[in-house]
Amino acid sequence: MSKVLENSLLEFPTVLRGKKVLLATESFGPINGVSKTTLNLVKYLRSNGVDVAVVAPHIGTHEKIPTTDRREIRLQGYPLPYNPELSVVYPVRLSRLYSRTFGGRPDLIYLASPASLGFQIIFQLMQQQPSAVVPVLLNFQTDLSGYCEILFPAPLDQWAVWVFRSVQGYLFRHSIVKVIFYPSTFVRRYLAKARVQPEKMMTLRRGVNAALFNPSQRSEKYRAQVAPNGELILVCVSRLAPEKGFDFLANVAQQLDKRGISFKLLVVGGNSNQNVVNEIKSLFGNLIQEEKVLFTGFLRGDALAQAYASGDIFLHCSITETFGLVVLESMASGTPVIARDEGGPSEIVVDNESGFLIPPSDLHQFVSKILQLQDVQLRQKMGLVSRNMAEKATWEAINHTVAVRMAAELQQEIVRKQNATIENISPHIPIYSWLLLHPRLREVFVKWVVDFKLAGCIWVISAIWGGLILTWLLAQVTLFVKSRSRAT
Repeated sequence: MSKVLENSLLEFPTVLRGKKVLLATESFGPINGVSKTTLNLVKYLRSNGVDVAVVAPHIGTHEKIPTTDRREIRLQGYPLPYNPELSVVYPVRLSRLYSRTFGGRPDLIYLASPASLGFQIIFQLMQQQPSAVVPVLLNFQTDLSGYCEILFPAPLDQWAVWVFRSVQGYLFRHSIVKVIFYPSTFVRRYLAKARVQPEKMMTLRRGVNAALFNPSQRSEKYRAQVAPNGELILVCVSRLAPEKGFDFLANVAQQLDKRGISFKLLVVGGNSNQNVVNEIKSLFGNLIQEEKVLFTGFLRGDALAQAYASGDIFLHCSITETFGLVVLESMASGTPVIARDEGGPSEIVVDNESGFLIPPSDLHQFVSKILQLQDVQLRQKMGLVSRNMAEKATWEAINHTVAVRMAAELQQEIVRKQNATIENISPHIPIYSWLLLHPRLREVFVKWVVDFKLAGCIWVISAIWGGLILTWLLAQVTLFVKSRSRAT
C-alpha cells in the first residue's frame, strides 16, 4: 500500500473541517440499520469539525431523540400505514431548509436513502442555475422497489417497482448527483437497471460496534430465563414488517416443531402499528401460546447485545436487505448465521465458514442447517470465524471513506467554479431571462416560472407516493375480502 493511500486512510481530510454539510435522511434515530448508519456518520463528521445540519421527518413513535448540541430540523409528513417510522414528507422548499440550518447554501448535500424528502431536494436542485447548485452525494441504503414487490400483489408489484426505478433513475442520473454509495452488488445491479452511470457508483459497506456486540455479552442467566430446559435458542432481530420474511420464518418454526426439536425462537423487534404486529404474530399460530416463539419488542444497547450473544443460531429470513446490519452485529457477537441467499447478507456471510447461505425458497435446506448446527462444536467454530470477520468492519473505516469522497467532491467543485466562464453557462438557463430586459421584471418573472416548475415537481412526487399508498390499501382490502369469502 502506498504512503499516499495509507495517509488517506489515517488522516481526516482537512478541507472538510469547518465546511457546512446538509444531511437529509428519511429516518434519523435508533430505529433501524439505516438510521444507525446515518447517526454514526453524523457523529463522526461533527467530531472532526464538520458543521453538519440534519433534516429528517418526525418519528411516528414514542422515541425521543436527544437534540443537545446538534442542528436538527424535523419535518411534518404522513406516516406510512405499514411502517409509521417512515413518513411521506409534505412539500418543503429547499431555500427554507437552507435558511433554517445555515442561513444560506451549504457546501455539500448528503442524502441518506433518499425517498420523499430526498426526491424533493434533488428536484429543486435540478431547477437551479449552475452557480447555485450544491453537489450531492447520496447513500442508497433502502430498496424501496423491493419492498413494493413484496407488499403489492401481482401484477401491481411490477408496476410499483417500475415506478420507483424510473423515478430514481431519472433523479440519480442528473449531473448534480456526484456520488452514489451502495452497500452490495445486489444494489449495484438495481442501479444499473435504472441506467445510473457506473462512474457515479461507489461501494460503501457498513460497520459494527465490535465493543458492544461481543461474545462477552453472553449471559447464562438470560439463557436460563429464555430456555429453562436447555432448548436451542434461535434469534431473529428485525423490525416487524411484511417485507422482512416473517412468513418464511414462521414456516421454519412450524417445521422444527413438527420434527420435535426443542427450541425457543427469540424475535427481537417491533412496529408502532399494532395491526402489523398482530398480523405477524398470527403467522406463528399456537407456537406463541406454547412459548416456543417469544417476542421481546425493541431492544437497545446492552440488552440487544445480550440477546445476540446469548443465542445459539441467528436466523435471517428477509430477502429485501441492501446490506443487513443485524447479520454483522450477530457475527460480531460470535453467533453463527443462517440466511436466505439474497441481497446484502449474501456478501456478509461466508457460506460454510461463518454460517450458511440458503437458496431463498428452500425451506427444507434452511431447516436442515438448523439441525446441523445443533452440534455445539460446529457452532463454536463458526462463531469464532464470524467474530474475526466482524472485527475488521469498523465504523471508523466506513465513515472515513465517506469523508474522503466528500473532500474530493468539494475540491472538484471549487475547481469547477474557478474555471467557469460566461461562455460555458448551462443551457438550462431559460431564454426568457435574457429576453426580459428590465431587471426587476425579469427577476419576478423568472421566480414565478421557477416556483411553478417546482410546485409541479413536488406534486408529481406527492402523486407518486399517494398513488402507491392508495394502491397498497386497495390491495389489502382486496386480500381481506378474498380471505373472508373463502372463510364463508
